Amino acid sequence: MLSGPCRRNPLSLSRRNFLVSSAAMVGGVVLHPFAAKAQAGQAHLRILSTTDLHCHIYPYDYYADKPNDTVGLSRTASLIEAIRSEAGNSILVDNGDYIQGNPLGDYMAYKKGMKDGDTHPVIAAMNTLEFDAGTVGNHEFNYGMDFLDHVTKTTTRPIVCANFARKLGAKPEDDALVFQPFTILERQLRDGAGKERPIRIGLIGFVPPQIMQWDAGHLQGKYETRDIIEAARVWVPEMRRQGADVVIALSHSGLSTDPATPGMENASYYLADIEGIDGIVMGHAHGVWPSDDYSGEGLDLPTGKIKGVPAVMAGFWGSHMGLIDLLLEHDGKGWKVADAVSEARPISRRTEDRKIEALVGDYAPALAAAKAGHEATLDYVRAEVGQTDAPLFSYFAQVADDPSVQIVSLAQLWYVRQLLKGGEYEALPLLSAAAPFKAGGRGGPDYYTDVPKGPVAIKNVADLYLYPNTLQVVKVTGAQLKDWLERSAGQFNQITAGTKDAPLLNPDFRSYNFDVIDGVTYRIDLSQPSRYNADDGKLLDADANRIKDLAYDGKPVDPAQEFVIATNNYRASGGGEFPGADGSTVILAAPDTNRDVLVRYIVEQGTISPKADANWRFAPIEGATAVFETGPKARDYLETMRARDLAIEEIGEGEGGFTRFRITL
Repeated sequence: MLSGPCRRNPLSLSRRNFLVSSAAMVGGVVLHPFAAKAQAGQAHLRILSTTDLHCHIYPYDYYADKPNDTVGLSRTASLIEAIRSEAGNSILVDNGDYIQGNPLGDYMAYKKGMKDGDTHPVIAAMNTLEFDAGTVGNHEFNYGMDFLDHVTKTTTRPIVCANFARKLGAKPEDDALVFQPFTILERQLRDGAGKERPIRIGLIGFVPPQIMQWDAGHLQGKYETRDIIEAARVWVPEMRRQGADVVIALSHSGLSTDPATPGMENASYYLADIEGIDGIVMGHAHGVWPSDDYSGEGLDLPTGKIKGVPAVMAGFWGSHMGLIDLLLEHDGKGWKVADAVSEARPISRRTEDRKIEALVGDYAPALAAAKAGHEATLDYVRAEVGQTDAPLFSYFAQVADDPSVQIVSLAQLWYVRQLLKGGEYEALPLLSAAAPFKAGGRGGPDYYTDVPKGPVAIKNVADLYLYPNTLQVVKVTGAQLKDWLERSAGQFNQITAGTKDAPLLNPDFRSYNFDVIDGVTYRIDLSQPSRYNADDGKLLDADANRIKDLAYDGKPVDPAQEFVIATNNYRASGGGEFPGADGSTVILAAPDTNRDVLVRYIVEQGTISPKADANWRFAPIEGATAVFETGPKARDYLETMRARDLAIEEIGEGEGGFTRFRITL
């Protein structure tokens, strides 16, 4: 059972978090226009936020084992402290996904463990900032509920979540919630005329209902989730009834303008329709709002409003601090929002010469609080486990068979063969599904796996397999196998004969959904449309067939033939919406993580040979070429790719530090 968070006197932080608002220049700082123009009965309130920290406290890349100016709560904290030093009223909230996401998180969960009285390094660092409230993200459940319980005990902020329960009732108000659905902070505001008035700020949290699939091993049969919008419709009015002047939703859910569906994963857009919500702090999708990452009806980039409601999404790993500014007016009974804007403030920028420039320094108390955990993690990731006789790199993982994906499949096949030996499924053809996790994208031009020939350390294994998934095995038919690959092939845009330099990759498709299935051979025909939607996997065109010449052991795959596929719990339980992988086809749930399997395989082999076997290729398209972007270090492996009879060439610089390459189809 989860213990409740440490409680504080609601007024105890007023001196720190609620600095007196005044329409003037204070200490050389020019006030926000809302603060500067506030008159009698008006006040300026700032909502500061972090989201998707994923254990990034230090500005450090544990996989590359070097500093990284684009990440780290210690940098975001400097922005937070700077805002607090300005003359405005403020509160600070976190939007979830804080205890998992890099080797520090894994070290704490698997190597060191949490005992009563221990404070997790990320919690210790966050406690130095005195957050006012927070919610949980889907990755909080990756290590199990006991671990989350230990972590939660030592946080100094209330944790709120209105749609995660031990058991759902007939109505949301009857749910046996694990966390309190909301909290109401009592503060004092001073208006533009200097008069102090009390304000009650309500904060409510939400988590994606899909955690019941993604972490079924920890949650299934013990917990339940409710649709985000359904829960909000009940609890937001209750917050108003309990006297909340302002309501802010902490939505660990992304921003999508797709039609609303029950149990929607990225539901923040529709929270703006809930009467009584005055602001939305978003996350989960690792995007930035307001920015041109998003567009659509009701999305107002200049103000950051969604359907008139201010909202913010502060990137990931501490890359940004979210800020919602509210101009409040008092009507004699309570405060109401008169105007609002939002922004996501970055901790770094890329210069014209493609280098990263830090925009802020470190907040020393956060570093000090996490120092012991950081140093222990460095020792952990530097431990050697074996050797590789060829480099492991993912620069071309989205356009060709790839060694960083190949080695994961080799390890999974090795492990599962042992588990199935002597059992009822031993005689069935064994395949392995694996995807590139580090493939640039929003992670930037350096976000790729790059392990040179030679020693392999824990940090390299963690770099190859970022997530603490557990290995699972599914049984599928040949028809489901083909559809699985059709879903994966949705990563690519359609390209017609004779087209020159067409964009190859669909930006809405996440690289971790590009499953390569080893053990079969096949070609991908991009002249065909995609059968499935890139984002949510919904069927687009039942007649589309991109997967050609699918064969096992040199023979065409029979649609009725049975196969077993080694994969992970996320995919096997429905993550990514792949045909044949919805939880009902699982025949084996292994006790080990995929990453542990990879470590054991390398130790067992001593020296690994991760050369890609080119079991998949693009089908030729007459006269067509396509363009894709990858990291600039890809040029170091260009000759390796050409030696595999792939016509790839560098053609110039891309945006944001990436490099553009052309592939002849």
